[in-house]
Amino acid sequence: MNIRIQIAAVAAAMTLVGVAPSFAQDEAAHVKPVTAYVQKNVQPWLSDPVIIAAIVESNKKHARLMQTDITDLDNKWKAKDQALMDSTMKNDAAAFLVEKKNASGGVITEAFVMDNRGLNVAQTDGTSDMWQADEAKWQKSYGAGPDAIFVDAVEEDGGKHIAQVSMTISDKDQAVGAITIGIDVDKLK
Repeated sequence: MNIRIQIAAVAAAMTLVGVAPSFAQDEAAHVKPVTAYVQKNVQPWLSDPVIIAAIVESNKKHARLMQTDITDLDNKWKAKDQALMDSTMKNDAAAFLVEKKNASGGVITEAFVMDNRGLNVAQTDGTSDMWQADEAKWQKSYGAGPDAIFVDAVEEDGGKHIAQVSMTISDKDQAVGAITIGIDVDKLK
């Protein structure tokens, strides 16, 4: 059963027993403005040659990795392997993302691009791990195909209310990777 059907079933059951499904109302409060913001302000630059080239290069580099290789990379990342972290935070695509983050007026709090294996390609800020394919942010964007947008729940982070939004990145109508962007939802009001 997919997640939307599960959510609808839970909401229906809650309504039957007289409990208002507040999670659906909470979701609606931030999903529309976050989606509108990224469609207008982020999607136009996802096809920039610097982003596409970085993903295509990473896809080629990681094409033959076995799961054990991916786990090894992720473990190096978690152990704070500086060279590995620098490879995603000090490249042309990362510089591009930093420019976009800085130009957002504080709306974008972080951005990171992932390849078709769910491995980080470029990012503005550190992440806790390198491999994202085991998480909803990658599964509900890249894993869902071209044009997918996934807006996660709002979480408090340092006094800010942040929603992560993930989108598939396509090249010539084919999904090649994904991006996750932190959005300060209070800045959208």
